[in-house]
This record gives sequence, C-alpha cells and structure tokens, in this order.
Amino acid sequence: MGVDIEAKRQREKAMVNEMIALYCRKKHGTRSGLCPDCAALAAYAQQRSDRCPFMETKTFCSNCKVHCYRSEMREKIRDVMRFSGPRMLLVHPVAAIRHAMEARREKRRLEELA
Repeated sequence: MGVDIEAKRQREKAMVNEMIALYCRKKHGTRSGLCPDCAALAAYAQQRSDRCPFMETKTFCSNCKVHCYRSEMREKIRDVMRFSGPRMLLVHPVAAIRHAMEARREKRRLEELA
C-alpha cells in the first residue's frame, strides 16, 4: 500500500470522526468525547475504512458499488452525514471545500466511465 493511499485513508477516517463528533455534540449534547452509540459508530467506520480494498479507486463510500456497512450502521452513518455535512463548512471550511471538490471530480469521473 502506497503512502498516498494511506494518507487518503487517514484523511477520510479523520473527516468521518469529525463528522461523528459534530453530530454527537449537537444531537446528544456531549461536551467531550462521544456517547456510547457514536463511539461504536466511529469504531465501526474506522474498521471498515481499514479493511477497504477499494481505497485506491474510490473517494467516498457512497460512491462504492460494494456496501460493506451493515444496514443499521449504514443508516446511522447516513444520518450523521446528512446532519454534519452542511455544518462542516462552518466548523472545518477547508476540509469541507476539499470534500466538495473531490465529490464533484468523482461524479464527473463516474459519468465518463458510464
């Protein structure tokens, strides 16, 4: 595994953790750390990312043809993304803009392949 892939994996894991932390603070009122449910979701997301064989070719799990999350966890992460995604612009603007640019680039790439 190359350095670029590992850096990408670490960046993705950090972003997911930030989004879960934001969700937990706003929805569950945690001041520091995560509630047990959000901590379990974060650990699960980290595990899935660590085992992802498609990291080289995908940008986001939502664009992947293989859904490796269990259905209940997939629904939880969708809720987190729906809530935290727009708010990340205020909390982490650079990371949010990078994410939007990568998403747009990935969408174009997938359209070209189709």
